[in-house]
Amino acid sequence: MTVAQEEPIAPRLTLLALFLKFLHFGVLAFGGPVAQIAMIRRQLVEREGWISGARFNRLLAVMQALPGPEAHELCVHMGMLSRGRIGGVLAGLGFMAPGFVLMMLAAWAYDILVAGRTVWAGALLGVQIVVVALIIRAVQRIGRHVLEDRLLWLIAGLGFASSLIGAPFWIPLVAGGLIYGFSDRPWIALGVGVIAVALSVALHTAGMTAAIPVNAPITEAGTLDLFVAGLKGGLLTFGGAYTAIPYVRADTVGRGWLSDGAFLDGVALAGVLPAPLVIFGTFAGYVAGGWTGALAVTAGIFLPAFAFSLILFERLEAVVDNPALHRVLAGIAAAVVGIIGATGLQLTGSTLERAPILWVAVLVFLAAVAAVWLAKGRWTPPLLIVGGALAGRLVFG
Repeated sequence: MTVAQEEPIAPRLTLLALFLKFLHFGVLAFGGPVAQIAMIRRQLVEREGWISGARFNRLLAVMQALPGPEAHELCVHMGMLSRGRIGGVLAGLGFMAPGFVLMMLAAWAYDILVAGRTVWAGALLGVQIVVVALIIRAVQRIGRHVLEDRLLWLIAGLGFASSLIGAPFWIPLVAGGLIYGFSDRPWIALGVGVIAVALSVALHTAGMTAAIPVNAPITEAGTLDLFVAGLKGGLLTFGGAYTAIPYVRADTVGRGWLSDGAFLDGVALAGVLPAPLVIFGTFAGYVAGGWTGALAVTAGIFLPAFAFSLILFERLEAVVDNPALHRVLAGIAAAVVGIIGATGLQLTGSTLERAPILWVAVLVFLAAVAAVWLAKGRWTPPLLIVGGALAGRLVFG
C-alpha cells in the first residue's frame, strides 16, 4: 500500500515580493502563451514547487476551457495560492503591467509619428499582410485542437457563414453550444440549428445585419462603449487570444472608431511585446478614444481573466470537470473557429483592397502564408512582422 503524496503548499510571500515576482514574469513574457506558460511552469512548479506538476496540468486544462488569456489566468490563480484574493489581483496586475505600459507607449508613438504619414504606408501594409497570414494560421492551429468530429466542423461552418452575412455574434455561439450540448438528442440539436439558420437569414433579409465597413469615416468612441467592447472580447476569448479578434474588431472597426489597417497594426505590435496577445485591445482603445479609451478596453478584456479565478477559486476545477459544460464549451469554441475564419477572410479582402498594386500584394500575401506555415519557434511572429515591414517598404514604397 502506497502513501499518497501530499500536495505542495505555495510559499506565503509578502505582497510586494509577490507583485515583483509576477512583474518579472511579465517583463519576460515574449513568444506567446505557450512560451509564457512554460516559463511559469518551469519557475513555480519545477524550481520552487508551489504546486505539483499534475495539479498544474489540471489547472491549465481548466484555464484553456474558460475564456480569457490562460497564462494570465494561471498567474492570478497562483497568486491566490500564495496570498488569497489580494495576491491573485497583484499577480495578475504584475504579469500584465509591462505589456500594458509598453503598448500604451507604442500606441502614443504610433499616433504621433506613424498614423496618417505616407512614408510609413508601404511598411505598414506589409505588416498588415503578415498579420492576416498569422490570423489564418491561427484558425488552422485552433481548429486542429477544437474540431474533433463532424458535428463540430458543421458548427464551425455555421459560425463562418453567419459571420459573413453579418449575423449578431450571439447566434452562432448560443447555437453552437446548444447543438453540441444536446448532440445526444438529435432532434433538439437539429431544431436549434434550424432556428439559428432561419434567424440569421431572416435578419439578413430584413437588413438588420451589417457587414463591417471598409474605409468608413472615423467616428468618436465613448469610454463606456469601449469598455463593453473589451468586455465582450474578454468573455468570448475561447481557445487563445486570436479568438478575441473578431469581437473587438466588430465593436471598434465595425462602428467606425478606427480602420482595419490601424487595427491590424495593433495586433502586430501585440505580437512583438512581452504580453498576452489580447493587449492589442489597449492599442485599439487608444486609437479610438485616447488614454481613457485604452484603459477602458484593457479593463474590459482582462476583467473576466481576473473574475473567473477570484470568484470560482475554490470550485474552479470541479465546475469545469462537468461533462455537460465541456460539451457546451466545445460547441461554442467550434463556432468561434468559424467566426475567426470569416474574420480572416474579410481582413484579407480589406487589406488587399488597400494595396496600390493588387497582384504584387497577392504575391506578398502568398509568401507570408507560406512563411507562417513553415516557420517554427517562439520568435517566428515578431521576425515575420519585421520581415513584412521590410518587404512592404521595398515593394510598395
